[in-house]
Amino acid sequence: MAKILIKNGLVINRELSSHQDILIKDGRIEKVAPIIDVGSDQEIDATGLWVMPGIIDDQVHFREPGLTYKADIYSESRAALAGGVTSFMEMPNTKPPAVTQSRLEDKYRIASKSAITNYSFFMGASNENIEEVLKTDATKVCGVKVFMGSSTGNMLVDNEQVLNSIFSKVDMLIATHCEDEETIRQNMAKHEGMPALHAGFHPIIRSREGCLKSSQLAVSLAKKHGTRLHVLHISTADELFLFEKGHVKDKLITAEACVHHLFFNDTFYDTLGNKIKCNPAIKTESDRSAIFQAVLDDRIDVIATDHAPHTLEEKNREYLSAPSGLPLIQHSLLIMLDFYHKGLISKELIVKKMSHAVADLFAISDRGYLDEGKKADITICDPQMTQSITDKDIRFKCGWSPLEGMIFKGAITHTFINGILKYKNGKILNQSPGERLTFSKR
Repeated sequence: MAKILIKNGLVINRELSSHQDILIKDGRIEKVAPIIDVGSDQEIDATGLWVMPGIIDDQVHFREPGLTYKADIYSESRAALAGGVTSFMEMPNTKPPAVTQSRLEDKYRIASKSAITNYSFFMGASNENIEEVLKTDATKVCGVKVFMGSSTGNMLVDNEQVLNSIFSKVDMLIATHCEDEETIRQNMAKHEGMPALHAGFHPIIRSREGCLKSSQLAVSLAKKHGTRLHVLHISTADELFLFEKGHVKDKLITAEACVHHLFFNDTFYDTLGNKIKCNPAIKTESDRSAIFQAVLDDRIDVIATDHAPHTLEEKNREYLSAPSGLPLIQHSLLIMLDFYHKGLISKELIVKKMSHAVADLFAISDRGYLDEGKKADITICDPQMTQSITDKDIRFKCGWSPLEGMIFKGAITHTFINGILKYKNGKILNQSPGERLTFSKR
């Protein structure tokens, strides 16, 4: 492998920023120092640029197998690469769903050939597969996913006896989608006959009460059984009291915020409609602001995307028929850089929430930090460049973004995967497969 020297960049690592050089050798970070003068196969001048550990996205839907007309592991990992995302963790609600060990390994086999970033896949729980779930190897699989509210795919786990069995027997991380199904059904029954039902009703039907009831149940089960719980995509201010401040390594129960719940509020339904229809729903400005504050004060531990592409044709259907989810992985870091320029978050905290804390939360081996000896997953960005989101630059297979027409300050210039420079200034240079993530047992 090539020996690469990154010179003169502002290295952001372990909540500090300093001008350092980084030497990459044999896929790992060989040395980090203020000045490194050695021979190399390639030297990159990072003057004026930020050098950070690659972004790790702990919640994506890449739609393979079975739904590849929307997206696939190859197409969406290319989009991830262009967005500075070096590793992803993908959800089990594909077709068929990954609810057996053989189906889970089928996804790993696909990724070993087509994912150009690093990858892991969640094992899916259902009302009937506890035996399969218990076979999951916690050193090779990021976690077990439990849909405590229905979403894309039919993987709802709503049997309380089954939930108790899962939470009491699974000795690895459980990640939950928390929306109470009965609350959603009751809300739908109240509104279903309305002649002008539209996306603006989504946060009313998939309400804050439903989110809170389900999140409370998940947290109570985790506390009862001593389970390692990670609650995905928090969407309401009401749920935040469930989570404590502190370092992820010291927590049994952790939480995630997604960039769309930090960026959008319910006023955007007027212009974007179904394009921002997602589960759980985007809610009010006060919810958005409270979630952002919880990121800042460490009640919410990580930032992800819940990248969930659908075709424009599907999204353009009437509200009840349009699927939930939006594509975001190419632009998640851009959104956060824009928040930095608005004075809302520090660059060090961006790195902590999108790299360090994800690696710590999942106990990912050898990644998430720019430390000597770690795998060289590195993202370099130009904080001063402005970028307009247009359809010609979108790499998602679905071909659209809810951010189209918006201008962001910041741009990803280089992405390294395992010491290989795979993306530079808008061009993908190398499409070799990434690596399967491995995990230490917490």
